[in-house]
Amino acid sequence: MKKYLIINTGSASKKYALYEGEKRIFFSHFEGKETGHIVTNYFDDQKIEKIISPENFVESFAFVLGELVNYKKISEYSDVQAIGVRIVAPGNHFLEHKLIDDNYISLLKEAKEKAPLHLTAILTAIEKIKGMFPNIPLYGISDSAIYKDLPEVAKYYGISTEIAQKYEIYRFGYHGLSIESLISKIPKIFAKLPSKTIVCHIGGGVSVVAVKNGKPIDMSMGFTPLEGLLMATRVGDIDSGAVLYLLEKTGMSTVELRKYLNSQCGLLGISGKSSDVRDLIELEKQGDKMSKLALDLYAYRIKKYIGSYTAIMGGLDAIVFSGTVGERSFIMRERILNDLQCLGVKLNNSKNNKTVAQDKVISSWTSKVKVMVVTTDEMNQLAIETLKLTK
Repeated sequence: MKKYLIINTGSASKKYALYEGEKRIFFSHFEGKETGHIVTNYFDDQKIEKIISPENFVESFAFVLGELVNYKKISEYSDVQAIGVRIVAPGNHFLEHKLIDDNYISLLKEAKEKAPLHLTAILTAIEKIKGMFPNIPLYGISDSAIYKDLPEVAKYYGISTEIAQKYEIYRFGYHGLSIESLISKIPKIFAKLPSKTIVCHIGGGVSVVAVKNGKPIDMSMGFTPLEGLLMATRVGDIDSGAVLYLLEKTGMSTVELRKYLNSQCGLLGISGKSSDVRDLIELEKQGDKMSKLALDLYAYRIKKYIGSYTAIMGGLDAIVFSGTVGERSFIMRERILNDLQCLGVKLNNSKNNKTVAQDKVISSWTSKVKVMVVTTDEMNQLAIETLKLTK
């Protein structure tokens, strides 16, 4: 049976999975912790965590191939017959899943200046894959494909259509693979997908998506993943005039300013201490005012989007929490939902406090709006789309 490798290089971690047909037989997660870099491998009902060097983290693709051979999931590299890579990139070309050829790579390089946080890692990964696997198909799996038919009122910015068309400046949206995974998964667990659902994907990147009758009709991320919510290190919504003012006053180049807005703002910028929600919660308990402000802003922005998307959908049936923070932090879920009783939201605190990375309803039985925690599976969605392309 055909074996294929799935690669997801996120903004703060790297994930790899080996599939045999439709079955996942190996999963590897690379991330940074206070103790250094680690990799966690999952296979055959085992979970093995290893401390790795910074070099191993950088060369994670080669490292994971070694792990696959070591654990006898492949006997040699040629056992891998196709590779799918998550692509986070603005541009009409990237609104579909497709083969990565020379033209695709060229367009990715052009898009890099628009979304450097993801595309730098993606392009590095593609270069290494092409070097080690020059003859097997490599597929780009779009993180925006689900938004291809977004309503025009949600797609356009307030700039001339001539300029928008010339430079392809539209709201493309991201976290699409996660949203597609959830839309598919929820009916299998909870009998149906409520017709007016808001998904809060909260992790290193944060987005809120309005899903009406099974289709996304608006999302907080736009032309790049910078738009929308306050995130771990991304600025989120900011007046474009303020960005121009920063450019004029700080003396930063456009490259430096882009890096600043992507990697030095958000929770990290406001707190001045950490981009990690867990750290900030502990610092807040110790009386750190800026950590408290960072978390308050974080929750406040999400609350605002929930309210606005309730308005455009003409009501609200369900709120879904996913992503690392959304699935694991009962503290932040409660903070976000506080004061949303006006929308008919009533949380069951006991259920909420006990739910960590589980698929559960956490609202009270008297709540007019169902609140759910649903674990997302971007990797499986990547695998589904890759397998379609290989056929």
